[in-house]
Amino acid sequence: MDRMTATAAVDRVFNFSPGPAVLPLEVLEQARDELVGLPGVGISVLEISHRSPPFDRILDDTVACLRALLGIGPDHELVFLQGGASLQFSMVPMNLLRGQSGPADYVVTGTWGQTALKEARREGRVHVAYDGVGSGHDRLPSPADVRLSPDAAYVHVTSNETIQGVQFKSDPDFGPAPLVCDCSSDFLSRPVDVARYGLIYACAQKNAGIAGVTAVIIRKDLLERCRDDLPTMLDYRTHVKNGSRANTPPVFAVYILGLVCRWIRDRMGGLEGMARHNAAKAALLYDCLDRSGGFYRGHARPDCRSDMNVTFRLPNEDLDKSFAAGAAARGLVDLKGHRSVGGIRASIYNAMPLEGVTRLRDYMLEFQASHGG
Repeated sequence: MDRMTATAAVDRVFNFSPGPAVLPLEVLEQARDELVGLPGVGISVLEISHRSPPFDRILDDTVACLRALLGIGPDHELVFLQGGASLQFSMVPMNLLRGQSGPADYVVTGTWGQTALKEARREGRVHVAYDGVGSGHDRLPSPADVRLSPDAAYVHVTSNETIQGVQFKSDPDFGPAPLVCDCSSDFLSRPVDVARYGLIYACAQKNAGIAGVTAVIIRKDLLERCRDDLPTMLDYRTHVKNGSRANTPPVFAVYILGLVCRWIRDRMGGLEGMARHNAAKAALLYDCLDRSGGFYRGHARPDCRSDMNVTFRLPNEDLDKSFAAGAAARGLVDLKGHRSVGGIRASIYNAMPLEGVTRLRDYMLEFQASHGG
């Protein structure tokens, strides 16, 4: 895991992109080896029918592995959709808010929470239970900061904000209303108590695979809220009833998701091992920030820092640019921060090897020493 192997067809850089993101090299190699013809099938996974026995096996195995990893019990359905988390920003309120007497509560801790809130407002009454915009979304709320509605239809949170670099390190607790969570950027990075959630959604292209497939885990009783006037393909019941095949699913994306799930299970020690690996990587970079004497200034407050997206600034924008350029020259790419926050963002998702983070840490020390820090 923590190495670059000689079997790669090209010299690989360390990819710190926020998504689509780095994939496990073992997964890439297996997909490469099986691309022309799946073992025992004789045609490519890019060619097989979504209703063929080979895809039946791929889909069933992926569902079973994902359910086992997350401990998804019988009270929840698991379906694979398209449209990314962006479509879920609309589907969630369309299915769970329409016709409800109370509002949807939104706990906004960053850009993606803001975007989800904007879409929910198109579908019904929304209450902002918390918004950290006043502090630049550099922190998570304390319990006293959150003002929940007594009759909330659901409470929506974003477990990890990729742009600001803040993360809930444990399952949030926001009262009795069904908890809906956008887990897109820390999905499969650590254990999650699925039973505590009404609905979890996550696009795959950060920790779990490639763009094109979104996992939705929904509590069965919440399906009763779906109204018959919903468009067919925007109704969760459609996808549950049809086993994620109401239309042609993203076959290759589901196949890659299955490979990643097995890699986590077989090579990384499951989600517990994955969490330890991710925490160790993040600690290397945050220790460097904290020891820099202010040369590197983290965006997120220390108690809210993300293990997935390490965001920081240098003393000025010229140094930000110089740092990113020097990193790219050393094979450490896509470190530029989002335009709304600026600075540097190191996305160190599941498949980022420890070697890549170590090299970035070493470069940070070198850069500070050479630029008067």
